[in-house]
Amino acid sequence: MLHTVTEWLWWERLWLPVNVSWADLEDRDGRVYAKASQLYGVLPIALCLLIVRFLFERLVAAPLADVCGVKDRLRRTVEQNAILENYFCAKASVPSQADVRALCKKTSWTERRVQLWFRRRRNHQRPGLRKRFCEARCVWRCVFYFFAFIGSIVALHDKPWFYNLKEVWAGFPKQSLLPSQHWYYFLEMGFYLSLLLSLTFDVKRKDFKEQVIHHIATLTLLAFSWISNYIRVGTIVMALHDSADILLEGAKVLNYAKWHKMANAMFVVFTILFMLTRLVIFPFWVIHCTWVYPLESYPAFFGYYFFNIMLLVLQMLHIYWAFLISKMLFKCLFSKVCLLQLGATFFFFFNDTLILCRGFCVCSWKGTTGAMKRRMTARRRETTSGLI
Repeated sequence: MLHTVTEWLWWERLWLPVNVSWADLEDRDGRVYAKASQLYGVLPIALCLLIVRFLFERLVAAPLADVCGVKDRLRRTVEQNAILENYFCAKASVPSQADVRALCKKTSWTERRVQLWFRRRRNHQRPGLRKRFCEARCVWRCVFYFFAFIGSIVALHDKPWFYNLKEVWAGFPKQSLLPSQHWYYFLEMGFYLSLLLSLTFDVKRKDFKEQVIHHIATLTLLAFSWISNYIRVGTIVMALHDSADILLEGAKVLNYAKWHKMANAMFVVFTILFMLTRLVIFPFWVIHCTWVYPLESYPAFFGYYFFNIMLLVLQMLHIYWAFLISKMLFKCLFSKVCLLQLGATFFFFFNDTLILCRGFCVCSWKGTTGAMKRRMTARRRETTSGLI
């Protein structure tokens, strides 16, 4: 049974065009090809990146937080109460109304006092601003995306397919693997695998499941393109995405450092670059390249459909995200809402999941009373706390 499944999984018609077999992709005459067995090398790279990240957070990110003035907010102390503490640790951090009444009877406290205790206890459990700044959420990712993008330019700048996308399919799939493609692919795959592994000990966020699905899907697409030798177009797609992600993570860093004008300016540049790369270059150049040009050389096969469907799904996400970005900017510019007030929420909203920001009301900051402003500020801090 296992042998049958293995034979079906590595059936040549799933991965390769007609009249091409795995034997054609054996190394010979100085030509080297990508192999599925090489993917085992991604795990050591991911472990090395975890070590580098650990050192980076302590030797670079922590001093940078001091320079930028990133400090944890002072939190109110929590009263000592064994009954409430046992409930908080054993059952839930947000008790139901019935449980609140029961706890009031046990502790002889008022409902307001019990609810206030749980709110302060939850705030103490949330990671501080400094920890979120130093973690992989912004500084580490910003640095990685920067060097990864520089590496992609170094690897692609002298390649003919970087300027003429028809060259992507010249000789496909019998395209020799270049050293620059090898290390760039494995560095990107190792990074996403390290993010997946780090979810086990990072601060657990509300989008935990979404992050797991995203990282697994990314690794699956990269692994498939490696095995099917879609490496040329794969490097272009990764470079295209890294270019905008640098500015997104950089804007987060500036937002934490309270350099609001620079953060807003970088966000605007990010928006322009996002629209250009994801809504213009990606669909009209990259997807056109993967959808039209291959059929000039060979008939469609499973790998052709699978790869293009995945790219189309990615493009639909790009359109959805672009709509949300445009909507956010419109409200900020014409409703007189400060971009910074929405910045933390938006970054989380865009980068990981688009669901968790529901309930965050966008309303005009101008013209509200002092008491209302204080309530809005408290609500915003409670909503955005722990998300970035």
